[in-house]
Amino acid sequence: MNPAIISKLTSKGQTTVPQSVREALRLKPGDGIVYRFEGERVFLARAVTDEEDPFATFTEWNGDADRRAYADL
Repeated sequence: MNPAIISKLTSKGQTTVPQSVREALRLKPGDGIVYRFEGERVFLARAVTDEEDPFATFTEWNGDADRRAYADL
């Protein structure tokens, strides 16, 4: 099991994403981060950009109902 990684929150609500997390998620400066809540836990992931999303050009499937239906795929 990997040891826990801890970072501190500044008075402005900011923190540094630790290097090992940035590497694991392949984060670069300017990348987005997605936070997903499940109960009392929060999961962090790299946001997928339109260039990385092969379905971004299919605007007919870009409604709220579609995003909910396909969110876990």
